[in-house]
Amino acid sequence: MSPVLRVESLTVRLGERLAVDAVDLAVAAGELVGLIGPNGAGKTTLLRAVLGLTPAESGRVLVGDEPAARVRHLIGYVPQRHEFAWDFPVDVAGAVLTGRTRSIGWLRRAGAVDRAAVDEALERVGLTALRGRPIGQLSGGQRQRVLVARALALRPAVLLLDEPFTGVDVPTQELLTELLARLAADGAALLMTTHDLPAAAGACTRLCLLNQRVVAEGPPGELREPAVWLRAFGVTSSEQLLTTLGITS
Repeated sequence: MSPVLRVESLTVRLGERLAVDAVDLAVAAGELVGLIGPNGAGKTTLLRAVLGLTPAESGRVLVGDEPAARVRHLIGYVPQRHEFAWDFPVDVAGAVLTGRTRSIGWLRRAGAVDRAAVDEALERVGLTALRGRPIGQLSGGQRQRVLVARALALRPAVLLLDEPFTGVDVPTQELLTELLARLAADGAALLMTTHDLPAAAGACTRLCLLNQRVVAEGPPGELREPAVWLRAFGVTSSEQLLTTLGITS
C-alpha cells in the first residue's frame, strides 16, 4: 500500500543543536505508528516539522504525492495538553470548531459543513453531551478528547498526536486506544509520540524508535532485541526499561 505520509531525509536544527538527522519515515493508510524515544530524541520536533511549524534544514515531507505545505488541510494535529489555552472563554463545541479555522478562513462565519464536522468529531470522541460546557471546567481526560476532536474536525487523511496518553486516566486511555484503532480501520494514517511503552506496544501497528535518527522500526512483536531498545534510549543497561517492555536481556 502506498504511504499517505512520507518523510524523506528530513534534517532539523534547533539553533546549533541537531534535533532530527536525516530521518526517513512512511505511514500508510490504516497504520498507527508509534514514535518512541527518550526526552530530547526529536519526536515532537519531527511532528512540528511535518506540520511546517519548525523549518527543516533539508529533506521533504509529502502527503500522498503532494508537498505537505500544499495540503496542510489534510493533516490533523493533537498537541500536548499544556499547549492549549484552557482558560480561554469558549465551550467544548467552540474549541473543536477552532480546528477548522484554516478551512473557514479568518473573520468568516462557520457554515453548515463546519458545524456538521464538529458534531461528527464530538460524537467520535464521546463528548456530544458536553458540547456546551466551558473548557476550563473539563477534566484532564475530557480535555484530551477535545484536542482529538479538534483535529478530527478537519476530517484529515493524516493525524499526528503528541503524547496523547500523558496524564489521562485508564478509562480515557482505553477510549483513546479504541478511537485510534477505529480511525486507522477507516483509512487514516496516524503517527503518535508517546512515553507509554506498554500502551504503544498494545495499540500501534508499527513502532519507530527515534534518537535523532531512526534506530529501528517494525511491528511491536518483532522489536524484541534488547540492544535495539538500549541504543534507542542511549543507555548501556536498563532492567527497568526492558522489564516494562517484557523483554529479557
